[in-house]
Amino acid sequence: MSNGEKFIVIPYRKNRGNLVPGEMRQASNPISAEKIATSMSERFIGVAAYAVMVDEETGDMSSPRLLAKFGEIAELNPT
Repeated sequence: MSNGEKFIVIPYRKNRGNLVPGEMRQASNPISAEKIATSMSERFIGVAAYAVMVDEETGDMSSPRLLAKFGEIAELNPT
């Protein structure tokens, strides 16, 4: 199993009163992830930037670590 750290940004919006994630964006480093989240924060009800461990073989993500948070976000549940 080969693991690597990746940086992702997830925007959130409301749909029928529920908080739902939008399209996930990947960033090249933690500073870039925070900048992307900051720039997206005015367009969404919430945005979160995370560092996650990714199994390179399966693509499974685990061990999320919150880098930045703006507004309302949902808890990230790793599988």
